[in-house]
Amino acid sequence: MNKGKIIADLRDKLAWSQTDLADKSGVSRVMIGKYERGEAVPSIDAAKRIADALEVSMDYLVGEGINARFDKKTLKRLEELELLEEEKKRVLYDLIDTYIRDAKARKAYTQ
Repeated sequence: MNKGKIIADLRDKLAWSQTDLADKSGVSRVMIGKYERGEAVPSIDAAKRIADALEVSMDYLVGEGINARFDKKTLKRLEELELLEEEKKRVLYDLIDTYIRDAKARKAYTQ
């Protein structure tokens, strides 16, 4: 997916206009439109400000990298999870694994 589509999709998900994103990021509405249409590529500074406004990582915004699938809230949770005691982490991982297994089973049976 191209960067412009990612920006537009994230903005639409938040029900923001291009003006809303421009106000929250400090990047002009005209440039937001150009990025979304693929007429321009944001500078690193502009991309960072847009990512911060949309509350996603730069990896997520550009659709590349190890964290490209995670928003900032998910990344923060993962970081905090790693700080827990080993026993508490094990319990949470077991719970997560159970939910994932159950979701996969439901999906397999509905197909």
